[in-house]
Amino acid sequence: MVSGQIYRDAMARVGAAVHVVTTAGPAGRHGFTASAVVGVTDDPPTLLVCQNRASDANPAFKVNGVLCVNTLAAAQEDLSPVFAGLTACDMDGRFAAGEWGTLATGAPVLRGALVSFDCRIVQVVEIGSHSVLFCAVAAIAASESHEGLIYFARRYHPVRVTVPG
Repeated sequence: MVSGQIYRDAMARVGAAVHVVTTAGPAGRHGFTASAVVGVTDDPPTLLVCQNRASDANPAFKVNGVLCVNTLAAAQEDLSPVFAGLTACDMDGRFAAGEWGTLATGAPVLRGALVSFDCRIVQVVEIGSHSVLFCAVAAIAASESHEGLIYFARRYHPVRVTVPG
């Protein structure tokens, strides 16, 4: 059996986009930073999001039944530690750190995010320490930015894409 530390060290070698995942509804407005977001299928458009079950926000996501995956642009790197709970900000303070709107579900959409996937949670699977949220994409908003943000080797790295044309 592989130890948790060896696994975490190995996963640090796998680069991933940085996302702020948000929800709003009867259980209030909540959000967290995630790198474990994966496209599942394009028919119907579906994502999966992994969330630690020990998170204070975990029950709110399940009650609200909606979420928005906001993929951070490089200029939004400062939001990652805020929504990861690494600052003194409470939940209201986290949301004060960004500008927000909504699309189809009412989940908070981060203005200027590289892309935002507004979703309805259609299934939750509990595995180990995490809830795996399967999410049907209801709407998408994309910015004009071409600078993404990757988390690799326990550090942030901007990624610039040159768009032809």
